[in-house]
Amino acid sequence: MSNLQSLLDSLQKLEQESAKGFDQLQSIEDLEAFRVSWLGKKGKLTATLKGMGKLTPEERPKAGQEGNRVRAGLENKINEIGESLQSQAWKTKIEADRIDVTMPGREATTRREHPVRSTAKELIEIFAQCGFQCAIGPEAEHEFFNFDALNMPPSHPARALQDTFYIKDSPDVVMRTHTSPVQIRTMLSQKPPIRIVAPGRVYRADYDATHSPMFHQIEGLLVDKDIQMGHLKGILSVMVKEFFKTELKVRLRPSFFPFTEPSAEIDIACPFCKGKDDNCKTCKGTGWIEIGGCGMVDPEVFKAVDIDPHKYSGFAFGMGIERMTMLKYGVNDLRNYYEGDQKFVAQFARWKP
Repeated sequence: MSNLQSLLDSLQKLEQESAKGFDQLQSIEDLEAFRVSWLGKKGKLTATLKGMGKLTPEERPKAGQEGNRVRAGLENKINEIGESLQSQAWKTKIEADRIDVTMPGREATTRREHPVRSTAKELIEIFAQCGFQCAIGPEAEHEFFNFDALNMPPSHPARALQDTFYIKDSPDVVMRTHTSPVQIRTMLSQKPPIRIVAPGRVYRADYDATHSPMFHQIEGLLVDKDIQMGHLKGILSVMVKEFFKTELKVRLRPSFFPFTEPSAEIDIACPFCKGKDDNCKTCKGTGWIEIGGCGMVDPEVFKAVDIDPHKYSGFAFGMGIERMTMLKYGVNDLRNYYEGDQKFVAQFARWKP
């Protein structure tokens, strides 16, 4: 038998064998494996056609013609089966994704506010009843508003203690470390009497169970004639009573802040043990919990915003909104509020219509 006849017989057998293989293809993956095994660089047809190298120049055209016919037949059949399998795959997917409109629908749920947002709104509402207006300002702040105007010059140690985030390529711009810059902007834009609260996000390089690099504060400012510490304690006492829905003692413990003089820490009687449990985990048996800081506005701050400290006086206070939320709901780890656990958040959030 000549080499040409042997090659033609091999092509005929491959054609018959491939016809049987087509019947076993059940998926796109099977079809691709079949294509590679027959038409790939190391496929059966490719290996067979390498026998053309043994043919004479006169025999090669006929062998090439037959080889091309077999290849074209395989390719056409593969394409035909591919279209069929693809169509079937789409039908299967559509059927699997089909919605049974006769099935009972899911119960509609009501929107819920995040507990930190809910607390902020509640505090704003309480202070609004005391005559305070809500004021806001930018979170990326110039050092003048965040430090200089608040009696914290570049050499002041309190400036380093606040673990500030500075903006790259803008050394005089920071992510505000408190919402006090809103107080400065307000005093620069309007004259007394002033009565505002400034809620918002603030940033400090700190992260543990009770601190976050991003958290929320609400600060208050009242400027008018003949304002005293007694007015400050009265406002704070009203806020504590309305927020915790119970009578809790408030005390002002002497402290230091560069922007107030005199300054004090705001302590409240422990809302959990009322000062009667020496083993209370919240107040550590002291009966008191710190919620923020406050004091009378320092005359140097008034001078920075062109308000006459001999004519006007005022007080300022500030507290962490997360801190107030934790105390209200008995949560001991600040990070829980930012982990995105819907079940955790839903326990404390107010329902929205």
